[in-house]
Amino acid sequence: MKTPYQLLFIALLYLWLATAFAQPDDTEAIREFSAEMQERHGMNSDDVEALLLSNAEYRQEIIDAITRPAEALPWHRYRNIFITQERIDSGVEFYNTHKQILSRAQTEFGVDPEVITAVIGVETFYGRYRGQHRIIDALRTLGFSYPPRQDFFRRELEAFLLLSAEEGLNPAELKGSYAGAMGVSQFISSSYRAYAVDFSESGQRDLFSDMADAIGSVANYFAEHRWQADARVALPARVEGEAWREFLAADLKPRHTVANLRAAGVTFDEAPADELTVRLLELEGQSAPEYWVTFENFYTITRYNHSALYAMAVFQLAEAIKEANQ
Repeated sequence: MKTPYQLLFIALLYLWLATAFAQPDDTEAIREFSAEMQERHGMNSDDVEALLLSNAEYRQEIIDAITRPAEALPWHRYRNIFITQERIDSGVEFYNTHKQILSRAQTEFGVDPEVITAVIGVETFYGRYRGQHRIIDALRTLGFSYPPRQDFFRRELEAFLLLSAEEGLNPAELKGSYAGAMGVSQFISSSYRAYAVDFSESGQRDLFSDMADAIGSVANYFAEHRWQADARVALPARVEGEAWREFLAADLKPRHTVANLRAAGVTFDEAPADELTVRLLELEGQSAPEYWVTFENFYTITRYNHSALYAMAVFQLAEAIKEANQ
């Protein structure tokens, strides 16, 4: 009869074997990637290979997380995560604490300060929760072991290594989300390189500890994605008959006019101009569907996160912060 210690040892051995054999062999792909980094960017392939094979780790929990994102929830459950009294109150506090920086960002980039605040509120609860995964682990795991999007994440790994070199960051130490987003504003590496700004004029674009840079970078991102100052984001709507259904589409970009929707039985409490380009959106409410018309600015928010639920949460949180701050 085996002792409890022997049984424990056997159980741990089986667990180790199961884990070992569950991990994919990405060695050859990583070596090819490392050679490409040297060929395209002059990085030492041995250094890149050592970082990815000896330091970075495959993490199954990252695969688990990306296969069940919050954006897969119905709207009424997703909304309850982000539109809470605590998040609204903290948004008001954040807004008032950083009012001068937010005002400067609005002047320079034309983006509403409440929207900037709401993005940071949805992304990291105003900087409180920035992610606990090492970015190098997330990008190795997704870049080489997640076939549905591994090409995208391999490009993000490339951008991450370039970003680390450009900004003097240690790629083995930086932490962020399971998808490799980082900092107060949760920029992915390619967005960090393209849209982050040194808004504090410190000499470095720091989205991890410099709130001015985080705020300015969100504003710059929106401006670069054609945010329209003082324009609508979304309006609640009602539907009658059946003709409106043909205007529902998975595409997030506005492609129909207000006049088109009115003719199909869509009505509004407010009256947007007939010629405006909009999209009809149906969301899963608690007891019945919700209908909205969304404008170009709503589409701009979805460039930050390609989800109508995300954009609606940002919009509603921004509106709640604005109302609470009056």
